[in-house]
Amino acid sequence: MDEVPRLYFRLRENGAAVFRVETETRDRRLELRQIATVNLRSGEVKPQGGAPLAPEDAAEIEAWIAARRATLEARGLEEARSCQERLGLTAQWAQSRATPAELEAVTDDLLLAMHDLRGVLLRRRAELIVATRDDGAG
Repeated sequence: MDEVPRLYFRLRENGAAVFRVETETRDRRLELRQIATVNLRSGEVKPQGGAPLAPEDAAEIEAWIAARRATLEARGLEEARSCQERLGLTAQWAQSRATPAELEAVTDDLLLAMHDLRGVLLRRRAELIVATRDDGAG
């Protein structure tokens, strides 16, 4: 590691804990001092200890939030494409290799999950069609 970043973002369920990376310590070790908590859902940044964030820290945190949201959005699309692929592979497995016991173990859960997914996709498609019609009519 040639250059140590100024901030380290420890991922959490819906955001991150933000740490300042301190390299100038008396025992020459890296130290992480938490300076903020980020909530991606709300976009809220809570400084630690009541002290305001330095402008450069706030700017770097905002840049991280934008990049992280973009990553998660891209990942969501990739996961949907991966699911489509897995469904095809699962169908092939069920048709060609699955034993009756294996099919019995997964069929109900798979059918429920596919029913749920189908309902969500149809509902969302219908909402988009209605929204498109409404936009075109105005």
